[in-house]
Amino acid sequence: MKIILAEDDRFLADGLALVLRDSGYTVNIVSSGPEVDQAVAADNYDLLILDLGLPVLDGMDVLKRLRQRGQKLPVLIVTAREGLQNMVNGLDLGANDYMTKPFQIPELQARVRALLRKEVWSNRTEITMGSLVFNTATRMAYISGESLELTSRELEVLTLLLRYQDVPMSKDRIANLLSDWADEISFNALSIVVHRLRKKLEPANLTIRALRGLGYRIEKIQ
Repeated sequence: MKIILAEDDRFLADGLALVLRDSGYTVNIVSSGPEVDQAVAADNYDLLILDLGLPVLDGMDVLKRLRQRGQKLPVLIVTAREGLQNMVNGLDLGANDYMTKPFQIPELQARVRALLRKEVWSNRTEITMGSLVFNTATRMAYISGESLELTSRELEVLTLLLRYQDVPMSKDRIANLLSDWADEISFNALSIVVHRLRKKLEPANLTIRALRGLGYRIEKIQ
């Protein structure tokens, strides 16, 4: 899942991005209001983590523009602005959650999981297919109760295929969702990831079918 992090404190931004990437998310960082406004207007993200004290264009204005364009992107405000009225203003403008700095990393991770679970998984905590069980909170996969060992790329591909299991996912779309600005995934690399993941899913009676001209889809083995 793809997160855009709008934070002008580079040290904090890099630290948060590292934590989120270690959790398996793709993260892009922007440091000013116009940058985040342009980024969310041009690309698809699953979550915006928004600092309010951004230079040039305030975070509240960014949020207002986002909602005026009709975009439903979930927004988690993370800011040093304390006080009930600031929180009320942010939520009324369309934020989905509000945190004040300083905060504990486990709390941020839990709020991110909760927002993505609601938006992406319709509040389901587990996705079951064949004998595979995928926990949407921990992002752990199990086959017949045994933990499935996956690389970060394999986990990302599995997450996407389970999320969009009713429609084929094109290579272009998967590569776009898995790539951040610093690290693009090539089609060759994606094919290798899919091949390895397909092998690991065989014990769950699942396969990843390549549909010519359409892309990949996860299916039960008939």
